[in-house]
Parts: sequence; structure tokens; C-alpha cells
Amino acid sequence: MQRAVVSVLVLQWAWTLKGIPVLPETHILAQENFDLGQFMGKWYEVAVVSTCPYYMQRKRGNPVIVTLELKHVASQGNFTMTATNLRNGSCIQTSTVYSLTNTPGRFFHHVARFGADVDSFVVHTNYDEFAMMVLMGTERPLEIKTTTVKLYSRSMVVKDAVLDDFKTLARQQGMSDDTIINNQNKGSDVHTFITRLVLTETIFV
Repeated sequence: MQRAVVSVLVLQWAWTLKGIPVLPETHILAQENFDLGQFMGKWYEVAVVSTCPYYMQRKRGNPVIVTLELKHVASQGNFTMTATNLRNGSCIQTSTVYSLTNTPGRFFHHVARFGADVDSFVVHTNYDEFAMMVLMGTERPLEIKTTTVKLYSRSMVVKDAVLDDFKTLARQQGMSDDTIINNQNKGSDVHTFITRLVLTETIFV
């Protein structure tokens, strides 16, 4: 697994004429030879950890496996991630648009609610089993920086070796094993609950 380093220089980002954001250099490395098409499709968010206290408090209050559906339109410089989350007995759906960048495996999105720019990296994936993400967030204008590490899986069951690699990645970002939240399976088909579509942005979805 490629080593991901927490240090990152956050500067002003720009956009190309094609609408693709040009982001500053970073020491975090995305998956080598990343293939966006193979990354699309259905994932489950099975484990998370973050330096953001608010995010961790929210996740601890509802540590359920989140279903993710990633869709990319070839003619556009972005993809959409729709997250289905069980909350208070109802299915909540949120959609976030991620802009592609000039670096394969690196994405960008802005969260207006928190004034946050989020730089996301797929640091390790084999596409058909797991994907490990590092998200670097900067809340403006106070320049508050947070790091979030996520483990995605194509199924709700993850191999011990994958979990061990995820823990190693979290440690490389300065977070300990005991702070990792392992999401719980509250039912294999969350759509059996009443679905309520929330058209809003959410941080680090």
C-alpha cells in the first residue's frame, strides 16, 4: 500500500477551461494508475476516523453502514455520490458532486454549509473489494484543517487484513486505533424503511 503522509499544503485552487479544478501539490499519493470507471458503482462505508470533533460525535451517535452509489457522466468533469443512511428509523439520502482533478484518484468538493473545501484521495483500492480514502478539509475563513480516513467495501464484510491496512493508514494520519468507528449493519436492505430524500450538502459524505 502506498504511504500517505498527513502533511499537505493548502493554497488557492483554480479551474481549467474544462471546469476541472487545479489543486496545489500535496504529499498524499493517490492510487497509482487509478481507473475511475472501475471505482464507480456501489460501495459500503464500513469504517471511519477523523480529527474533526463534530464529525466524530455525529458518527458515534449513528454508527451504521452507509450505502454509497457512485455515478459518472463521461461528458462531465465530475461524479455524483449518493449516500443512503439509516437515521431515526428512516432512510436518508444525500447527494454530493465531486469534481475530478488533473490527478486521477483525487477529487474536490465544496461544502457551503461549513464553508469547507474538501480534497479527497483514493490512496488504495483493488476496485472489487475495498477502497481507502483520505479526505483533507479546510474550513474558511478560519483555515481550520481536518483529516478524515474512510474504508469503503463492496460488501458489508471486510477481511481482517484489509482492516489492519486501514488502521495502518489511520496511524499514518496521526490517529489511533481506538478512535476508529466500525460502522454497524442495521439491515442489509435499508430501503425497507421509509425513504426521505434530502437535497442538501453534507460534510465528508
